[in-house]
Amino acid sequence: MILSRLLVVSILLFSLVASAHNFLTGHRVPPIAVTNRGELLLNNQHIHYQPWQSSQFAGKVRVVQYIAGRTSAKNKNSMLIGAIKNANFPTDQFQPTTIVNTDDEIPGSGYFVRKKIEKNKRRYPWAQFIIDSEGLGRKAWQLDEESSTILLLDKHGRVQWAKDGSLTPQEVTQVLTRVRKLLNK
Repeated sequence: MILSRLLVVSILLFSLVASAHNFLTGHRVPPIAVTNRGELLLNNQHIHYQPWQSSQFAGKVRVVQYIAGRTSAKNKNSMLIGAIKNANFPTDQFQPTTIVNTDDEIPGSGYFVRKKIEKNKRRYPWAQFIIDSEGLGRKAWQLDEESSTILLLDKHGRVQWAKDGSLTPQEVTQVLTRVRKLLNK
């Protein structure tokens, strides 16, 4: 009887923790492969898409933002994105990656969301932009709807820090400090 109660409590607690996100520090993210849309590539100001996999995270230090295709989600961590732009990290060692879940957008806004992402790719060609039109990352990584999640990955693609939701100014400073440390390793 006591054992079964403990089991039920453990399962409930695990499900609450797992609903925040499914990332373990020092490990790679649970794998996803985006074949519908995918990574935006820029060639002579023309955008085309190619399939993308999370295994491609390795190679550079990254700040990954996984966001719903909504302005409200984009605004949650705009302070961090602005700070990254101003930090002028070396593009041969660092890459910001934005994955937009267009499965989680306001109905009828998909065209406008994609055009905004394409505009950002032209404006910031060194940054990586991925359209996840089926919400594969949200499902595999157990993220909340209508949210913004930030991941800091080392050059091996391992999670060093993660948070689902808005970052505080102190957390923005903490992420930038950690990026600098990872770049100096």
